Amino acid sequence: MLTITSIRNGIVIDHIRAGLGIRMFYQLGLDKAGYSVALIMNAASTRLGRKDIIKIENNVDFDVTMLALIDPNVTINVIEDEHIVRKVKPELPERVEDIIRCKNPRCVTSVEKYVPQVFTLVNRELGFYIFK
Repeated sequence: MLTITSIRNGIVIDHIRAGLGIRMFYQLGLDKAGYSVALIMNAASTRLGRKDIIKIENNVDFDVTMLALIDPNVTINVIEDEHIVRKVKPELPERVEDIIRCKNPRCVTSVEKYVPQVFTLVNRELGFYIFK
């Protein structure tokens, strides 16, 4: 059994769907961090079956809406003196600019690099965005 210790001060990103933790890890730039970071993959979870967890031993500032785009079910726990002082459940933003990329190779935003890639949320349950 793997033992994962608590952190004193920092952030725990929990309830990440198994396999998506590595994507969040790199999106947040944690591979270049100068502080302790733990990426736990495929941890047992009663709610999800398997999940990923990211523990950051530092109070960093990042865009929580970006995490919701990767997995809208994540929970961000702010830790102080080994206690959770705040829980954040990010919500999908109504409008996203230059984070999501159009997959259509003939899309104007793929051809013309100066055109911003702006998407609007059309279905919150499915996390479905369209280009506008």
